[in-house]
Amino acid sequence: MNAPLAIRPMAFIDLLAQRRRLGARIDDAILEVVNSGAFVMGPQVRDFEAQMAAFGAAERCVSCANGTDALALPLMAWGVGAGDAVFCPSFTFAATAEVPPWTGASPVFVDIHPDTYCMDPASLDAAITMVKAQGRLTPKVVIAVDLFGQPADYPAIAAVARAHGLKLIADSAQGFGATLQGKHPLHWADCVTTSFFPAKPLGCYGDGGAVLTNDIELAELMDSLRVHGKATAADIAAANFTHDPKYMAMRIGMNSRLDTIQAAILIEKLAVFPDEIVARNMIAARYNEGLRAHVDAVPSVIADGVSVWAQYTIETGDRDGLAAHLKTLGVPTACYYPIPLHLQLPYRDYPVAPGGLPVTEAKADVVISLPMHADLAADEQGRVIGGVASWRAARG
Repeated sequence: MNAPLAIRPMAFIDLLAQRRRLGARIDDAILEVVNSGAFVMGPQVRDFEAQMAAFGAAERCVSCANGTDALALPLMAWGVGAGDAVFCPSFTFAATAEVPPWTGASPVFVDIHPDTYCMDPASLDAAITMVKAQGRLTPKVVIAVDLFGQPADYPAIAAVARAHGLKLIADSAQGFGATLQGKHPLHWADCVTTSFFPAKPLGCYGDGGAVLTNDIELAELMDSLRVHGKATAADIAAANFTHDPKYMAMRIGMNSRLDTIQAAILIEKLAVFPDEIVARNMIAARYNEGLRAHVDAVPSVIADGVSVWAQYTIETGDRDGLAAHLKTLGVPTACYYPIPLHLQLPYRDYPVAPGGLPVTEAKADVVISLPMHADLAADEQGRVIGGVASWRAARG
C-alpha cells in the first residue's frame, strides 16, 4: 500500500520568493556598503530618503531604526506630553498605542468602520468632544492606521482633526504605498509613518522605519531627535559654537538611525515596489472572486482607494474551524487582532470613545487572514481558495 503524499506547507508571507527574484541586486548593494565601511548614515541612507520622499509625494523623509520610533519622533517634536490626549484605534498592533505613554500622553481609543477596519471619523469626533468636555486631557494628535494595507478615510478624519485643532499622523506601517483619490495619505496628514519590518509590503532585512512630511521644520527636528538631539542647521546658525557642533546636544533625543545596509536593500526593493503593488491587487482580486461565495465577507476597500494588501483578511463566524481545516492542507492563517488593545492589561485604564468600541470588539471575533504576498503563485492561491471552499462545503 502506498504511503500518503506529504502535504507541502506554504508560507503565509513568502519572503524568500522575493529574495530569489531580487537576490543578486540586493547582494551587490549590501557588498557595496560592506566594502565602503560607511555602516551608519552612509550615502545610501540619504539616497533612500530622497527616493522615499519622491515616491510618497513628500518634501522630506526622515528614516529611523523602526516603525515604532517613527511614531515617537513627531510626537516628541511636537512636544506632546503629560496631560495630552492622542486618539488612535484599538484594532491595531500595540505600537500605535504604546508610543503616547512614552511621552507621558494618554491614548484615547476610537472605534473602526465595519467595512474597512480603519478609524471611524464619527467615533473620532465623539471621542475628541468627550475629552474636551471632561477637561482632564488636552486633545493634541490623531493617529489613523492604514490597517491591512488600505488607506483610512483621510478626507473625513482630517476634517475632524482640523476642526478640533489636532495634528494628524497617518500610521502607514501596513499601508505605505496605498493611495486615496490618487493621492498619498500625506495629502491630508501632517506626517506619514511607516515600518520596514521584513513582512511589510516594503520591508528590509531587519528593522527600519521612516517619517514622511512636507513640514521642513518638523523634519529637521526629527532629524535631530533621531541622533541624540544633535544641533540642527538652524541651531548652529543661531549660536556661536566654538567647537564641533557634533557634540552639542540641543534637546533630549534618542538613537534611532536606519542602518546603511538596510537603506541599500530598500533602494532595490523600492525600485520594484510599484509593480508589486499591482501584483498584490491582482492577487486580492482573484481571492475576492474565488472566496466571495464561501465566507461571510471578503475585504472591502474604501471608495477610490488602492490598497497594498499587507494582509488579505476575510470574515467568518467559525474562524477556528477554518484555521484548523486549512492547517491540515498545509495552508497557514493568522488572526489580527484577537484582543483589541483597550481590553489588554496595559491599556485597560485609558479612555475609549463614547458608547465603547462595539465594532472593534465584534470584528476581533470574526476576522482571519490568508496567505498574501506579491509572489503568491496562482496554483498556491488556488490551494487556499480550494481549501476554504472545501471547508464551507463540509459545513453544509
